[in-house]
Amino acid sequence: MFDHLISKVQLERFYSHLRGLELDEIEPYAKGTTSLIFRARLGEKNVIIKLQRPDSPRQNFAKEAEIIRALEPFGVTPPLVAYGVFEGLEYIIREFAEGEIIFYAELEKRHLFEIIEKTALLDRLGLDHGQIQGGKHIIIGERVYLIDFEKANWRKPKNLTSAVAMMFINDNHISRSVRGRFGIDGSFLGEMKEAVRVYKRTGRLSGLLRLLSRL
Repeated sequence: MFDHLISKVQLERFYSHLRGLELDEIEPYAKGTTSLIFRARLGEKNVIIKLQRPDSPRQNFAKEAEIIRALEPFGVTPPLVAYGVFEGLEYIIREFAEGEIIFYAELEKRHLFEIIEKTALLDRLGLDHGQIQGGKHIIIGERVYLIDFEKANWRKPKNLTSAVAMMFINDNHISRSVRGRFGIDGSFLGEMKEAVRVYKRTGRLSGLLRLLSRL
């Protein structure tokens, strides 16, 4: 999977490094634009390892690690296990978010509430995830997790408004699935848009939560 991005020799050295951290069952999992992603076991836990791609000049995993640590008390994203540098390449290890990305998940009402509550929490903290609207970074399982804070920063946030647009207002696979599952019509969407305007102006969630409770 990664043969054209990292040599087998360097990859084996990285695996050896991870085994020195007591990880086992290490295997390639996915690749991103700036990282190579692996799954592994740490004791009884499943973990994800993100290693900076050798062909990527961006080094921002240290910032991502700091953000994950800052969010740990709130349960928004899985806890950080470790941050390190291997042969000049940054990496982070965090607990695995069990579930499916929102694009493939069958959303229940409780998931909608949890997405709204967690994105509103990020807004209150002043942390903008930066990639909410695409949906790839919302994991739906027994609980909802937001993952991959690589592009996040402490700036004017728009997490909740991005999530609402993705799930209800815009025309995409996720919104069509949600509308069909919950029987959402144009009248409801009009009320949703107004509740979002109130939220943006006042920060109040009550209107949005009342609407969700009607589903």
